[in-house]
Amino acid sequence: MTVVGTDGLARPAWASVDPLLMDYYDTEWGMPIRDERGLYERICLEGFQAGLSWATILRKRPNFRAAFAGFDPDVVATFTDDDVERLLGDAGIIRHRGKIRATITNARATIALRDDGGLVDLVWSFQPADTPRPHDHSQVPTVSDESKALSKALRKRGFAFVGPTTMYALMEAVGIVDTHLLGSHRRGSSGVWPT
Repeated sequence: MTVVGTDGLARPAWASVDPLLMDYYDTEWGMPIRDERGLYERICLEGFQAGLSWATILRKRPNFRAAFAGFDPDVVATFTDDDVERLLGDAGIIRHRGKIRATITNARATIALRDDGGLVDLVWSFQPADTPRPHDHSQVPTVSDESKALSKALRKRGFAFVGPTTMYALMEAVGIVDTHLLGSHRRGSSGVWPT
């Protein structure tokens, strides 16, 4: 179900009240990301989000970007155990040792993929032939055959914190699937799927 805001725009309930989430939904969520750094950042942030709200991640995103060198994989790949300890003391980010280490691991895996087509080509190769056409949030899947396959492919390439549910959320966020609710002002506006 969509909720029409005071601005007259219909959004899903999760993006209908908090101004930060409204702006994210209106300007970012579901828009295609086809550059390595942008996709690497989104993979890492989706991993940090596991078990938390996306609003928490968005509020901390500037701090994440500062802590992880703007999500430049070439820089993050050089982080050491000392950097992990430093980041565990950074109250501006999610201080989870496994997720911090995964961000470093994923930077190294991103670099390794450059010799074999790159991260963008790998992730986008899992775009499904069809997309859901949900009327309400209960019809939006949380996992798909493609997200399971993407998760498996990324883990095989050395990535961490890339489970099938997290990868489905990534696929929605970066425009690989369009799960904007029918009736939303954004449905079909990502340039990926027709209305």
